Amino acid sequence: MKPRNALILVQLALLPFASQPLSAQTDLQMEVQATTTSGDNTPLWLNANKYGLSSLETTNGHARVGVFRSMDCDSLQRFAFAYGADVAITHHHTSTVVVQQAYAEARWLKGLLTVGSKQQPMQLKNQELSTGSQTLGVNARPIPSVRVELPEYWSVPFTKDFVALKGHIAYGIQTDDRWQKDFTHEQTKYTEHTLFHTKAGYLRLGKPGRMVSLELGLEMGCQFGGTAHLFDKGQPLTVDNDRGAKAFLHAFVPAGGESGEGEYKNKEGNHLGSYMLRLNIDRPAWRLSLYGDHFFEDSSQMLFFEYDGYGEGERWNEWEHSRWFIYDLRDMLLGVELQLKHHRWLDDIVAEYIYTKHQSGPIYHDRTPSLSDHVGGADNYYNHYIHAGWQHWGQVIGNPLYRSPLYNTDGTVRVANNRFVAWHLGLGGSPIDGLRYRLLATWQQGFGTYDYPATAPTYNRSYLVEGSYRFATTSRLHGWSVTAALGIDHGKWTGNNVGAQLTVAKRLRISNR
Repeated sequence: MKPRNALILVQLALLPFASQPLSAQTDLQMEVQATTTSGDNTPLWLNANKYGLSSLETTNGHARVGVFRSMDCDSLQRFAFAYGADVAITHHHTSTVVVQQAYAEARWLKGLLTVGSKQQPMQLKNQELSTGSQTLGVNARPIPSVRVELPEYWSVPFTKDFVALKGHIAYGIQTDDRWQKDFTHEQTKYTEHTLFHTKAGYLRLGKPGRMVSLELGLEMGCQFGGTAHLFDKGQPLTVDNDRGAKAFLHAFVPAGGESGEGEYKNKEGNHLGSYMLRLNIDRPAWRLSLYGDHFFEDSSQMLFFEYDGYGEGERWNEWEHSRWFIYDLRDMLLGVELQLKHHRWLDDIVAEYIYTKHQSGPIYHDRTPSLSDHVGGADNYYNHYIHAGWQHWGQVIGNPLYRSPLYNTDGTVRVANNRFVAWHLGLGGSPIDGLRYRLLATWQQGFGTYDYPATAPTYNRSYLVEGSYRFATTSRLHGWSVTAALGIDHGKWTGNNVGAQLTVAKRLRISNR
């Protein structure tokens, strides 16, 4: 993006509030970060889960400035508004000027409307120690959207706060058209003007602060519309996808079919999602949480069954028998988190196990006149045959253990390693006032994809040691913080890398009083 265009976007984001004075809750945030690496790429945990403001280049950095008005300014009012503008000038990133956030928000009672690009946190997982959510993660740049949500749990009437709901619906458009063209050299599949839709709902059973509570969630996403540039045996093929009212409806309720399809109709757009669960046991000295995240690309792993009763011969494409194909539940992210409320040196422990090898099995076969069986396997997580897949600016939108397209050296925008087994451990603590540390260790065994399997399993180990110090309010350096991190990768998944990262930040609360 050109600097002038970036400036215009920021000005437009702030235009509705130009007449509003900066209040005591308006924050000015500044940050400078530098990363240097010995190896092939920036280590995984120095790059991943940073909302896409990161780089694989062995030397990279950014200078960032943002101004934010918090919704807390009007916390006691029925109506409240907030805004944010967050811009970075980068070195060796996918673009020189990054408008990381530019949004305006309005709240009425419990409902919230957000317009623009805003970093949204993960749900039902630890923000610092988890590998990340499989559908709506924090690994890619925010996508400009119009988003309506209940951001906090709303107690269902007459349940005495035992049942509560929250969730969101959003529509937006991806901004990585130019990056895809440059990365592919317009020689492999890429897309332009891709529309984007997400929705999520979460149900909490159990009163807050009580011994046991259960949280259930469903997250779903869809890429649709836009123009896909495909290549059939080297010959270019352009597919203009529908972007009218029906396309928006089919993104919300999966239906319709892709442009140019024949006998076999798939749902319109790249649909995917996750079932999520988190069981919390809360005691005075500790809090234990057990959680799961099951990912699905289509109905085979969403519903675990599909119709398989087609006829034979001329009736090969007609429903004739009461017969169904049942799929196994194998792929899962399973985690446990233990929070120690009275321990400073070690107050948070997260352990996760991720298995994605199954993907409904290795066989995909649609019914034909000679063989009427329908088996919908080989799901190919995060990839799609028309759209560029579950990525934005080269970083996967979900969990970064699915290797992002940025790692590819063949100019393809695809996730080349989506079948893997991984173990992960995260530790965090605050041994003294102002100091926070975290330790991450991940072991991963990869098998490529069903279409392009690895000739032998590839192994990878990734580590992070990070410490952050925030100066006290009584210090002359109040508002300043310094973060130093060391990252290490070893293996064929991400390369052999050793990197160091230093971040210096300043937060200033502006008052006009």
